[in-house]
Amino acid sequence: MTHPETWPHTPPACWDVVVLGGGDPGDPFAAAHGVSVKPLVALAGQAMALYVLQALRGCLEVGRIAYVGPVPPGGEDLIDLRVTDHGTLIGNLEVGVAALQGSQLKGSQVNRPADQPKRVMVITADIPFITARMISDLLQAAPDAGLVYPVVRREECEAAYPGVKRTYARLKDGMFTGGNLFLLDASLVDLFLPRLRQVLAARKQPLKLAALIGPLVLLRLLTGQLSIEQLQERVGSILGVRARALVTPHAAVGTDIDREEDLELARKMLESR
Repeated sequence: MTHPETWPHTPPACWDVVVLGGGDPGDPFAAAHGVSVKPLVALAGQAMALYVLQALRGCLEVGRIAYVGPVPPGGEDLIDLRVTDHGTLIGNLEVGVAALQGSQLKGSQVNRPADQPKRVMVITADIPFITARMISDLLQAAPDAGLVYPVVRREECEAAYPGVKRTYARLKDGMFTGGNLFLLDASLVDLFLPRLRQVLAARKQPLKLAALIGPLVLLRLLTGQLSIEQLQERVGSILGVRARALVTPHAAVGTDIDREEDLELARKMLESR
């Protein structure tokens, strides 16, 4: 896949990428298709993860790519670093960023060559509808913040991929689903990862989650009275970094493949391209 020749300029490669291509051991969806992890499931003639790697390599803003997990057939030439799956989202994020930095984590410090891009995109390998142009749009639109999280309006998702079920949050600004990628300042990873672990650990324990988020903020979130601006300010306060939501029209960002129905729709759409 190549970048469209109609683009008016050639921006420098300024984003490193961590691709999360691992998975839960014993994932029934993967097992049903005879593979170890979901991104290796075949889709219209190739592994699901290969679509993501091809899109990344077609994007001029993307520099080095670290792939965490078993690399799909045909993907070896599309990545720069292969990283062993550590079994958890946070663990894989941490080792992926460390691999790109060319060093091992030493306590709370990371040695980083001065000439390497400090901005990193973390993306899952199960969003096969993503394209180079979509990724470029996101990277060019990204605000200057320690953590940027793309979100998609419900109407955009349902128009682009009718029948795909997603989880939506009701905010004052509308109904949104989260993207399967985020952007971060790699120099701040050690700062916010411990706090992010706390949030993830408390996500199914209402009392602990309320203590972290704040009971009033949590109540306003659950009742749809919280705005995007208020939410991002609270997330930034919890994590200790400047956090920003990025509303994108690209529904592919929020559309991963989790069910047989999703896979069948993806096959039809990709085969018709």
